[in-house]
Amino acid sequence: MTYSRTLTGAVAGLALLMTGTVVSAETLFWSTQARPAEERQAMRDGVLDKFGSEVDYQPNENGPWLTRLQAELKANDGTIGLLGGLHGELAALSADDLVDLDTLGLSADSGTFNELAKLGAENMQYIPWMQASYIMAANKKALEHLPEGADINALTYDQLIEWAANVHEAEGRPKFGFPAGPKGLKHRFFQGYLYPSYTDGVVRTFASDKAVTAWEKFRELWEHTNPASTNFSFLQEQLLSEDVWIAFDHTSRLAQAFNERPDDFVAFPAPAGPEGRGFMPVLAGIAIPRTAPDMDAAKSLVAYLLEPETQIATLKATNFFPVVAVELPDDLPPAVKASGEAIAKMSSAPDANPGLLPAGLGDMGGDFNRVFVDTFERIVLAGQPIERVLEDQKRRLATIMERSGAPCWAPDAPSDGPCPVE
Repeated sequence: MTYSRTLTGAVAGLALLMTGTVVSAETLFWSTQARPAEERQAMRDGVLDKFGSEVDYQPNENGPWLTRLQAELKANDGTIGLLGGLHGELAALSADDLVDLDTLGLSADSGTFNELAKLGAENMQYIPWMQASYIMAANKKALEHLPEGADINALTYDQLIEWAANVHEAEGRPKFGFPAGPKGLKHRFFQGYLYPSYTDGVVRTFASDKAVTAWEKFRELWEHTNPASTNFSFLQEQLLSEDVWIAFDHTSRLAQAFNERPDDFVAFPAPAGPEGRGFMPVLAGIAIPRTAPDMDAAKSLVAYLLEPETQIATLKATNFFPVVAVELPDDLPPAVKASGEAIAKMSSAPDANPGLLPAGLGDMGGDFNRVFVDTFERIVLAGQPIERVLEDQKRRLATIMERSGAPCWAPDAPSDGPCPVE
């Protein structure tokens, strides 16, 4: 049930007069994360149900999430009590939009994450909430086809291509899987893995000679990719059906395969290219908008979400990993154990080259992603000349960066003003 703020205040005031105790309205937790039905329900029933008061957890796509928030900020009157979003989504907001959270004394164990949470200001504008990444997974049947001398935990892209080719030849059909479907996260692979591994950048290096090489390599890999990948969005399904033996995807989109048949699959880091082992740590944070109707309730909810027990519950609900030190229980799902080990190996690799999710793009984030999707479709699916496609898309990308004003993010070198497409 939804109440106006006036009615809610009147009810709370009446309760105070009658009982001496304030009855708070539920806190609206407005999030872009844990949107799939099972994750949304797990957040409500397995995480937030143990908070001391009612929480209305409402996950949405980034567009509606941002539109409603901006409307409340403009009106200087809001119903949203707490925000949950990826770093790049929160970075689209200004320090004036959010409550300074330094006074809570909460932080992640990672100094890098805490610095990011300042959003360029002096104090914490959001609190790191949970983290994840994208990894590789394979059916153990594929292991016998690994190239001679290859270490599955330290593969190169050339070795991955050779491995996929070996499986293709042995099985008579391509069994590498890629999330190229309408809701697949293919753009994150290009932005966080392929480009950093080959160009040590994303925006600056978009149309460089090194980028040409990157797309040549991916086109080679596509020759050994299940052609139905253009319909694949959650690779756990294809791993379980064995339409795919080797796959790349987000940890949460591989979880079902590991949980249902943990002895059949292995998780491992993304491959490396000439510029290192590019990978994208996915950082989500929680923030309080300045228009939150109950600041105390919102701050209490932030503190609750950072408690070790809540972090573990969130891990079980979403397959996103804690940002604070916790002692993981023995009863974690197999997917969590497998993904956690792969992420740890990837992030600690000597050639690790982490790159952030796009930040500062505001409502042009979708346009930015579309550039990489269109580039893939033209180069790989339509077979158009790589150099010509990159030059065409370079102009679109430059326009997006100029209009958004977004400065460069890692692994691109920092910029003063909009990140240039060189």
